[in-house]
Amino acid sequence: MSVISSTKNLEALSFTLIAEFDADVQRVWRLWEDPRQLERWWGPPTWPATFEEFDFRPGGKASYYMTGPEGEKARGWWRFSTVEGPKRLAFDDGFADHNGQPVDSMGTTHASVNLEGAGDRTRMTILSTFESEEQMEQMVQMGMEEGMKDAVGQIDAILAEHANA
Repeated sequence: MSVISSTKNLEALSFTLIAEFDADVQRVWRLWEDPRQLERWWGPPTWPATFEEFDFRPGGKASYYMTGPEGEKARGWWRFSTVEGPKRLAFDDGFADHNGQPVDSMGTTHASVNLEGAGDRTRMTILSTFESEEQMEQMVQMGMEEGMKDAVGQIDAILAEHANA
């Protein structure tokens, strides 16, 4: 598995996941900028994502849903604040109702993604910050840490496919 570490910091209201991949930075960046590739790994294997809207630019928005094992749908949204390919991405992330509208009571998480190259390898750091201790605890209880590790753990197989293509 490509995940090196995952760290919860309650004082900083943050969760950090670090992973390394056998691919260059530009290739790993494409996993974020192409919604069809993003769908293949965003969300744990039992909750695959489908992006309905994807405007990948500062100020742009994305909307998606993840489909659970019983066919249930969990909707989410992103609002991009930084898109500096192929190195840096930042976005606000939240839950959405069945119409795709933000669910304010669930709060907003801020995510920043940094990609650093080391030869033919790339280190990806995803930092999620929360609005409050309560929100962070709720996300942890919902399985965010395990879900993120499982989701990122799917990337190696996608990169291997394209490396052999």
